[in-house]
Amino acid sequence: MAERIGVYPGTFDPITLGHLDIIRRGAKLVDKLIIGVTTNPSKNPMFTPDERMDSVRREVAAQGIDNVEVVGFNALLMKFARAQGASVIVRGLRAVADFEYEYQMAGMNQQLDAEIETVFLMADVSLQPIASKLVKEIALFGGDISDFVTPTIRDEVVARVDSIGRLGDY
Repeated sequence: MAERIGVYPGTFDPITLGHLDIIRRGAKLVDKLIIGVTTNPSKNPMFTPDERMDSVRREVAAQGIDNVEVVGFNALLMKFARAQGASVIVRGLRAVADFEYEYQMAGMNQQLDAEIETVFLMADVSLQPIASKLVKEIALFGGDISDFVTPTIRDEVVARVDSIGRLGDY
């Protein structure tokens, strides 16, 4: 029987507890889960692609998930998934707004390659509000992000914020 390969794409800037939840659960659905770390300049990345891939590798290893590979890409998702031999795209959903966007993307992706299915995993209720963008904003304004990321990621984000400067005084 052929190995079932899934792709979980994202910018992971930074990787959050929500991402790790989806990785943990997605890895159970496939023989191999490829975490596709992509570039998206419109999201104003705090970390370079290499830094993000290193963080994802380290955090996944710390979780003890052994059927995961981290690969960087800068291409159309379906071309990347096809090149990886994937039959499944894993996506996490937090709220209705995520569903509307992801539903549209899944439809477009199906038009591009009907052989690759999209699987949606609902975020754990306790993790639903977490978004990388919000984590960065909280950190930039000096807020505590400990409830949203691992201690190592918290330290990396705080160090990066310290190097670029915090926003606001109160």
